[in-house]
Amino acid sequence: MQTVRCISSLHSSTTTTRAWKNLCAAFLLFAAATAAPAQTKFTSLFSFDGTNGANPHYVYLVQGTDGKLYGTAYTSTGSGGTIFKITTAGALTTIYTFCPEGEACVDGAQPYAGLVLATNGDFYGTAANGGANSFGTVFQVTSAGKLTALHSFDSTDGASPEVALIQATNGELYGTTSIGGSTDVGTIFDITTAGKFTSLLNFTGTNGDYPDGKLVQGTDGNFYGTTEEVSSGSGTVFKMTPAGKLTTLHKFTGSGSDGAGPTSALFQASNGNFYGTTQAGGTHGDGTVFQITSAGKLTTLYSFCAKSECTDGANPSAGLIQATDGNLYGTTFSGGSNETACNGGCGTIFKITTSGTLTTLYNFCSESGCVDGSQPQEGLVQHTNGTLYGTTYYGGSDGLGTIYSLSVGLGPFVETVPTSGKASAKVIILGTSLTGATSVSFNGTAATFKVVSSSEITTTVPTGATTGTVTVKTPSGTLSSNVAFVVSD
Repeated sequence: MQTVRCISSLHSSTTTTRAWKNLCAAFLLFAAATAAPAQTKFTSLFSFDGTNGANPHYVYLVQGTDGKLYGTAYTSTGSGGTIFKITTAGALTTIYTFCPEGEACVDGAQPYAGLVLATNGDFYGTAANGGANSFGTVFQVTSAGKLTALHSFDSTDGASPEVALIQATNGELYGTTSIGGSTDVGTIFDITTAGKFTSLLNFTGTNGDYPDGKLVQGTDGNFYGTTEEVSSGSGTVFKMTPAGKLTTLHKFTGSGSDGAGPTSALFQASNGNFYGTTQAGGTHGDGTVFQITSAGKLTTLYSFCAKSECTDGANPSAGLIQATDGNLYGTTFSGGSNETACNGGCGTIFKITTSGTLTTLYNFCSESGCVDGSQPQEGLVQHTNGTLYGTTYYGGSDGLGTIYSLSVGLGPFVETVPTSGKASAKVIILGTSLTGATSVSFNGTAATFKVVSSSEITTTVPTGATTGTVTVKTPSGTLSSNVAFVVSD
């Protein structure tokens, strides 16, 4: 089993440190309970053919309350892209088509990024183009496909949003635009689920250019992210307060082992550190995996193309996730053992420990004609059934991208939306086979709950609950949350 270390030195207050130790301890117990011998199995689930979408771009799939996975396709035949849902068995349904041929694109067009499931059960996302001013939109969409455009960018407040939104602990949505703003190099904004928009920050070049990775809210309440470029450098990692004050934590140089051009999202692991990738730089010039503390201490964990002909992968454009075994999982856009099929390699799926030991799990274009997919631009999501799912930009039976799954022998768990809240706050629990659940508890404190379906439970944070694992007892066994639920004051 992978060893997971928990540290609390990033948090100075006694209350926060205690909560962080509880969170880490809960994750350690969960990782020990869910670890299983590796049984890697890749399955190509679906190939886009144009009519149902094409070329899923920077798309992390997201699990809905119905147990299905939701995502977007950047384009489609005769339209400006689609929103889809797909079962874990591979049955895809297009639930919304942007800008059908002959119609105005007031709802948006070309959704580069994926969606976020909000606490109200609806999804929110962005379109890079279209809208009332043709600079992109923020939208809300239900699982049935009813879409509402909430905001149209006008360039002064940003333009071309290319990454997914996040829902913060205050319930509002935060995101970035790749260009636009006062100097046309990107912005950070927040928007309520009802559509009230606030521009928080304009990038200027000296503090970064072109934020291409979605934000993450740290346990300290601040937001963390990356920019692809910066004046006199090769991109940044930054921290921003909820009020919009930005601090540059690291400026990439591209020299030595330092990476260059981070385009992916960061995430905060169970040890409190943040992890990400760069698409270039590093010892071999083909990208890196890095770790950075909230204080800005960066460590390059791995430099790609360390093996002959880049069989370990190259140029990761996607971020990482931490699965329930404590390991980090990600993809590379190029490299891998099938070097000639894609003129530089078709990409890989890999596992890496928090200390930097990398294992290649799958090489794309392993099947004739690349029907399994090639060149994934985004990363993975772990469904509550334990399996990993992702998309590729190219490949498939029509060469227009695929959706795939990768089983690595991990068991089922439950996921909470959100992952933190005060006593009496409403919480959605996602899972599988939840019908007949007999109890829900927050770190041992019993909660009242309602089983909505086999894949959804609604509950509230019980009075007296403390930070820790959420558990659900079902007829088939007890399921634990993938991360500890943080009970706030």
